[in-house]
Amino acid sequence: MNKTHRQFVLLALLALSTSFVFAEKADRSKPVNIEADRVTVDDKNKIHIFEGHVVLTQGTLTIRSDKLVVSQDMEGYQRGIATGGEGGLARFRQKREGKNEWVDGEGERIEHDARSELSQFFQRAHVKNGDDEVRGQYIQYNGVTETYVVTNGPNATTIPSQQGRVQVTIQPKKKGEASPAP
Repeated sequence: MNKTHRQFVLLALLALSTSFVFAEKADRSKPVNIEADRVTVDDKNKIHIFEGHVVLTQGTLTIRSDKLVVSQDMEGYQRGIATGGEGGLARFRQKREGKNEWVDGEGERIEHDARSELSQFFQRAHVKNGDDEVRGQYIQYNGVTETYVVTNGPNATTIPSQQGRVQVTIQPKKKGEASPAP
């Protein structure tokens, strides 16, 4: 990917990036409910493993996966890894703050670190905000810097290829309509 194309993709992704920032703030104060076929709790190491048709809900946030591993560090920060699920993909959905719009995302694995506010989508990664969307083999969103990185290779690598390229779709906004801050 040449420098001009890379800059365009990054600018386009910035249009999508604020979706996580503008997620329903009220969700944070809602209880977390998790349903699964099985749960394994390791209180000593602060690890919870949920398996089998896992559904996590917190307000408008929903995460669906085959397996969800949640760990907590000594300072109380949590890290979650969701894998598998329908079609081998973990999925999330959350309403945007103050809008009747939803952000949907999926990947074979989704990781979120609450301390760093870093979310990563691995393999067959896809994030959709309203009608705008981005696809790649890896998507990383940094909630602190409000930036995206999307690559056509696994684990943030770039593979020189005409196939398997990053795809971005940005829908035109209606005249007078402010661009949504995704």
